[in-house]
Amino acid sequence: MAAASAGNCRGGVSLCFATASGVKALALSAFTLVWTHSIAKVDWQEDWRVTPAGLELVQARVKGTGPGMEPPPEARLVDGWFQWQPQRAPMPEVVLGNSGAAGEWRLCHDGKCRTLSEIVGHPIGANVTTMKICNDP
Repeated sequence: MAAASAGNCRGGVSLCFATASGVKALALSAFTLVWTHSIAKVDWQEDWRVTPAGLELVQARVKGTGPGMEPPPEARLVDGWFQWQPQRAPMPEVVLGNSGAAGEWRLCHDGKCRTLSEIVGHPIGANVTTMKICNDP
């Protein structure tokens, strides 16, 4: 697997995307992961932090409900979004699949959103992408 870097990310942890053709590192400490549910066509968003302990899911939001995307009982409706704070330990990696039926995963940071294909520099297609922390040298 060839490695490609998105700039100089020295001084801590960064976010890495591993695909079949390489790894792309981004120097950021927080981001929002956005996607559209493939059947209900409803938007879903998750706020994440990149920490030395792993990827920490801070908050989740869904614009509606449907099969397989029911918000938990503690979710509250705020400005048309069901919002909640998942209670889970930081994860070393998150595997992102893509059915190809609803568009791509999008990563939002500093007011800009980009698809995974834009981030890694080539079409992802229906292939799996692994999102994980990567320790900088």
